[in-house]
Amino acid sequence: MFIPCDRGGDSAAPDFKGFTLLMPAVSVGNVGQLAIDLVISTLDMTKVGYFYTDCLVPMVGNNPYATAEENSTELSINAEVYSLPSKKLVVLQIRSPFIKNKYRPFCETLLSWVKSSKCARVVLLSSSHAYQRDDEQLLGTPLRYLLTPDLEKAVGGCMKELNWKEMEKVAAYPGISDTDKVLHIPGGGITKLLFTESCSEGIQMAVLLKFCSEGDNIPDAFVLVNYLNEWLQLIKSEVNPSSQWKIPSSWRLLFGNGLPPALF
Repeated sequence: MFIPCDRGGDSAAPDFKGFTLLMPAVSVGNVGQLAIDLVISTLDMTKVGYFYTDCLVPMVGNNPYATAEENSTELSINAEVYSLPSKKLVVLQIRSPFIKNKYRPFCETLLSWVKSSKCARVVLLSSSHAYQRDDEQLLGTPLRYLLTPDLEKAVGGCMKELNWKEMEKVAAYPGISDTDKVLHIPGGGITKLLFTESCSEGIQMAVLLKFCSEGDNIPDAFVLVNYLNEWLQLIKSEVNPSSQWKIPSSWRLLFGNGLPPALF
């Protein structure tokens, strides 16, 4: 359920009609979440609300996008919504893992919100285990995309112009039969379920994912967000687009640095 921020007594829900909803899957290496961090930080997006759900592990922390001591003590929780009306962009950032057996209730609640808010489309940033690729997936770029049938009609031609590779289906019974093919996204969290549910409900959704391994996944996040930018043009594409993304202050804590004094 979306809960708008109470700003000066005004808690009216913002209008997301026609907006693109950008969100991460909680997947291997947290690549989607890191890429979303770069988008929010670079575009200086405004927090407009929270996504209240019992499907995620509860958490609270200080402002991950603090730019000064004055706003460093603002609190953040496990699922927050940011908006940039000038680009018709709304972002849902997820910061904690899912509770066991809560994937489906979350997907149902999320897609219900997408419909009620009349978002034009959903873009899901995800990742998948590199070591579980089949022979075909080992070739070429580690980036893949998926489009629901409703979005395929609108942007399928654009993907072909970009020369992107669609996520391959793999043998359902490898070594036994290669005729039955299925969509397989190991390590992708809610990706497959959310995509298939969107297909069933006629929601326009794109999945952009990168094959990767656990570790320092900051480079993977830059690759994925640049991939997104090829399509949506969130920032100007130059010779080195990675240099234009603004790293949020919270990334200083990714590998065990000391806690920020503002927490005490």
